[in-house]
Amino acid sequence: MMADLFLDISIASQQLAIIDCGQIIRRYPVSTAKNGVGEKRGSECTPTGWHSIRAKIGSGLPLNSVFKGRRPTGEIYSDELGRCYPQRDWILTRILWLGGLEPGKNRYGEVDTCWRYIYIHGTPDESMIGLPASHGCIRMKNADMLDLFNRVDAGVRVYIHE
Repeated sequence: MMADLFLDISIASQQLAIIDCGQIIRRYPVSTAKNGVGEKRGSECTPTGWHSIRAKIGSGLPLNSVFKGRRPTGEIYSDELGRCYPQRDWILTRILWLGGLEPGKNRYGEVDTCWRYIYIHGTPDESMIGLPASHGCIRMKNADMLDLFNRVDAGVRVYIHE
């Protein structure tokens, strides 16, 4: 990957764009936090500013694979599984774990994006994509999540803004 490649996440438009050398390569609809923007731990808000992809998790697993604590459970999401566990905050397909790059804003202490476990990940509730509905993470349609995962490397910068 080139150093000029980054992800641009617009909270206002609920979209994620892959930008390379100033050109939009791909655009996806997303869902950010229903509580809006914010960096504080426990706020269930989406953090803003510059981040990087700290880790890519789930390579090679099937579409709709279920994760808990960043580990695959061995389950594949289905409507039936969803009905059995209606209170679960589903993390599916792949995880791009974000780490803040701005000390005092989204890195270290009570505002650390990594320690808040903020990810870009797949979701079963694809009807909510395009609307703020998450607990702080950036949710994507599962096919889009797989496509994005295959296009970026760990270390790629991510800019999240209102």
